[in-house]
Amino acid sequence: MSFSINPISAQKSTYVPSDNILVNCGSSDNFTADGRTWVGDTNSNYAVGTDKTITAIPASQDPSVPTVPYMTARIFQTQFTYSFTVSPGRKFIRLYFYPSNYTNPNFVDSDSFFSVSAGPFTLLSNFSALFTGRSSVIREFSMNVSSNALKLTFAPAPTPKNAFAFVNGIEIVSMPDFFHLSLNELDQPIIVGMTSTFVVDQYTTLQTVPRLNVGGNMVNPPDDSGPLYRTWENDEQYIDAAASGVTYSKDPNVTIKYPASIPSYIAPAQVYGTARSMGPNSSLNLKFNLTWIINIDAGFNYLVRLHFCEIAAPVSQINMRVFDIFINNQTADTGFDVIAQTNRMGLGVPVYKDYVVLVPDSTESQFLWIALHPNTDSKPTGYDAEMNGLEVFKVNDSTGSLAGPNPPMFMQKPANPTPGAPNNGSNRSHKSSAAIADGIIGGALALVLVLLVVWVVLKKSAGSSDCPSWWFPFSPYTTSMSSLPSKHCRHFSFAEIRDATNNFDEALLLGVGGFGKVYKGFIDNGATRVAIKRGNPLSEQGVHEFKTEIEMLSKLRHRHLVSLIGYCEEDCEMILVYDYMGQGTLREHLYRTQNPPIPWKQRLDICIGAARGLHYLHTGVKHPIIHRDVKTTNILLDDNWVAKVSDFGLSRTGPTALGDTHVTTVVKGSFGYLDPEYFLRQQLTEKSDVYSFGVVLFEVLCARPALNKALPAEEVCLAEWGMECVKRGTIGSIVDPYLKGKIAPECLKKFAETAKKCVEEQWIDRPAIGDVLWNLELALQLQEGAEDGGGVFEADTNDDEVPLALENEPSSWFSMRIGSSVSLGGRSEDSSGSALTPSAVFSQILNPTGR
Repeated sequence: MSFSINPISAQKSTYVPSDNILVNCGSSDNFTADGRTWVGDTNSNYAVGTDKTITAIPASQDPSVPTVPYMTARIFQTQFTYSFTVSPGRKFIRLYFYPSNYTNPNFVDSDSFFSVSAGPFTLLSNFSALFTGRSSVIREFSMNVSSNALKLTFAPAPTPKNAFAFVNGIEIVSMPDFFHLSLNELDQPIIVGMTSTFVVDQYTTLQTVPRLNVGGNMVNPPDDSGPLYRTWENDEQYIDAAASGVTYSKDPNVTIKYPASIPSYIAPAQVYGTARSMGPNSSLNLKFNLTWIINIDAGFNYLVRLHFCEIAAPVSQINMRVFDIFINNQTADTGFDVIAQTNRMGLGVPVYKDYVVLVPDSTESQFLWIALHPNTDSKPTGYDAEMNGLEVFKVNDSTGSLAGPNPPMFMQKPANPTPGAPNNGSNRSHKSSAAIADGIIGGALALVLVLLVVWVVLKKSAGSSDCPSWWFPFSPYTTSMSSLPSKHCRHFSFAEIRDATNNFDEALLLGVGGFGKVYKGFIDNGATRVAIKRGNPLSEQGVHEFKTEIEMLSKLRHRHLVSLIGYCEEDCEMILVYDYMGQGTLREHLYRTQNPPIPWKQRLDICIGAARGLHYLHTGVKHPIIHRDVKTTNILLDDNWVAKVSDFGLSRTGPTALGDTHVTTVVKGSFGYLDPEYFLRQQLTEKSDVYSFGVVLFEVLCARPALNKALPAEEVCLAEWGMECVKRGTIGSIVDPYLKGKIAPECLKKFAETAKKCVEEQWIDRPAIGDVLWNLELALQLQEGAEDGGGVFEADTNDDEVPLALENEPSSWFSMRIGSSVSLGGRSEDSSGSALTPSAVFSQILNPTGR
């Protein structure tokens, strides 16, 4: 979604809030700060019944925290509601908290656990401001108010016994509805990894996670545009320190010029006037991503808004800086050119883009990764990427809740005062000091980890061969590399790897995958060709994949599985050495390639070989192995065109107990290939590989990607479109044009039926991989029989050439469950009755550690 052409242009660029309410809670006086007046809530119309509440002041004051509104508080020992008369429309609701012990009377900060709700929405639940580790806390929400009344309810948590709620300040500011843009599907944000869109409607409430001025200083509320009184943080604490790029400001002769389609209140000129880029070294830029890492709560959807503006003379024309955008390891945008997005209006013209990312529920801490990488396909003037501003908004779930858990670093609740000890100011001061000390210790530990990572990077750049002893034990996935097998797996020194690749000569580069770069190499004095995959040593997921790949492949030997020769883990490197596959990947011979097309019989042979490899994994070992990442780039071809299944980094053992049909695990896989039932229930079966392999079969037949967003909506997903064409009897219409007139009709019918059965929605309706293999061999026999019999096939296949007699079936899971647009605030339920956002069913990879 580009905002260079946008229905929001109908709104005025200048905006005057109809409501601008500032409440100084726990106070009877009015105070003016930064030109705005905070009204005391005592005896106000906002807080009726304050006689049932308590006013208090903090036991101590942090000099960095302003007096207003933090130095008075209203405390609630029972449920209490503030009522505000407002004009209908969308509002910013900001809640201010100062975590402290409070006096007059005495309240201990560690007892403060509470919830906050606004109408039908839960904003906070079991919330503790103390656990955030911050000296002051602001929670900002965006909510649409449909009437003239807005009610905020504070309620203490059931536990601990003395739990209480409190608030220091409340702010309510009207805002233009720049989320709910239009019912036009083209104007709605795309769900990352999909073609479906999200609608942020009047029933949607959002919480600001961070709002960042990328590459610049903090923009304080009085300096925000609107005036909307937003805070734009500096992005330093969110940028990946290992490759933070460079920051810069606009050229003196450049003026920020908002086009008619972008009001100035979208973001202030200060935000668009600074930026962070990768830097001037193009060759270096190709080796890393410019990445921001944001702590988020699992189980929610997130709206990500990125702000861009070219502000320096070196980049003033199209195709001078072009880059790709990735969110949580998924491609959000490719070939993004800021100048082109502004319709070539030149320097100083802002543009922004919205994306939605779906994050599944998890008990583990979650992070949102936003990464930029130069795009080389368009051959721009230089290889670089830049960004000016970043906003992330959490979207309410299907129950109307935005509440997440308290931060895990502070989940250890501070001890209660010693029973019988006087609850005096000294004790409170001691407890505050202890909390501050805990925060300092936590911060120090984080700093140590950052310094260790930086130290590793510096050591690597200096050519050090010693990997710190903490590197592999530090990974949460493995405790030691000593357990890796060596009987069938050779250990290489890093010096040997460097010699084999001519010090990783880019001329030997074969490709780049999710794990890292792959080089052609020569070992044993040049006598043996190998493929050397060099992983990213700073990738936590890479450590897991590295160990899994070695453990799996060292135990497996099969003609149709790629052979692992050895590995190297010296100098913080994760390197895998394989047999060299002279013909590359299967995908390299199907589409977007300069290679000549593969004949149909050869394609059948390749599919049969891959099926044999998967059949061995599922049935030929003690416990079945589920690959979890079957796709055309993971089917390799040797010099003799023998297919070999590769890349076992996501593989795992299947059910081991008699009678078990699945294993429950987090969702991992690749775009377009993911088993929908596995996603829905997180139940992994061998039939999950069968689904992915069915997509591969359609790719082989149609020579097109598993997902193609450039096609009409019903054709985007190849599995869906292929199944629909088989059911209609029109499969001939989507066959690779090169194959037209070269496939025997009976062979095509059998092959298409097999692919269709593989991608059935429910695993129980899919065949086992052994049955798939049998049907593919039968298809090959039908092809050979037709050729040996001198059969002549139609040179131009018509849509109704191959009428397949298939049973009538309901619409497929994608068509039934995924609409062209889905409301973020809506509800939907699957057949089991569990709440589910429909679009989430086809979200592909939602776990940021997946691919």
